[in-house]
Amino acid sequence: MSNKSNYSYVGIAFIILVFGIIFIPKIIDRVNDGDIIRDDSRSKGVSTITARNSQKSDLSYLEINGEPKKVPAFSFTNQDGETVTNEDYLGKVYVVEFFFTTCPTICPIMNRNLVEVESDFTGIEDFGIASFSIAPEIDSPEVLKAYAEKYGITNPNWHLMTGDESAIYNLANEGFNLYTAKDDSVEGGFEHSGNFALIDKEGFIRSRQDDFGNPKIFYNGLVSEEEGVDEDGMAQEITILKEDIAKLLKE
Repeated sequence: MSNKSNYSYVGIAFIILVFGIIFIPKIIDRVNDGDIIRDDSRSKGVSTITARNSQKSDLSYLEINGEPKKVPAFSFTNQDGETVTNEDYLGKVYVVEFFFTTCPTICPIMNRNLVEVESDFTGIEDFGIASFSIAPEIDSPEVLKAYAEKYGITNPNWHLMTGDESAIYNLANEGFNLYTAKDDSVEGGFEHSGNFALIDKEGFIRSRQDDFGNPKIFYNGLVSEEEGVDEDGMAQEITILKEDIAKLLKE
């Protein structure tokens, strides 16, 4: 072998040595720091580079036909006479209810519980509540304003809304799958769900899972934390609602 060839091999070896000294420690540091995630499932065909600071919680999405359900577009008038749409809630975690101000049964319970929920997140700009009236012919902005004052509602992101009746009922029954209907045979003249829906910052309906791994979908709004369990044995879910709001706020 010629001296020229020997020099070539020495040069290549030197380059490899320098590469190892400079770059391999950096690669190891990136793996240790979590910038690069090693994935043994090479057949998945997905990138092995993972977001370093992913903050997604363990809360489930409500899925319809395999797709996560998003809040549909809406536009109503709030207690201050302002137009409020679904886009006003984007970037916020919020709780949804359907109620009416003259409700003699479950609405006062629901709204006292919502006041309790809101008190844990006072001053947090990314939290809100959406209360839709199912009796818009009764609940004008002025009536809703008085109702808000009665319950001490001052959060600027808590909108009590009124508007087109058919749009409200469609939003309740199809948009959120929260049952709402007129019924002259029941006290107050309306039937509606006593549950709350929880919405994430991107507008998706979220909830924790039950003991069987299925989304709970909604949160019982009819039993207070203080009460614990009602006379029918139904446990309160205000505590878990607060916990799940806190999770979504961190996403």
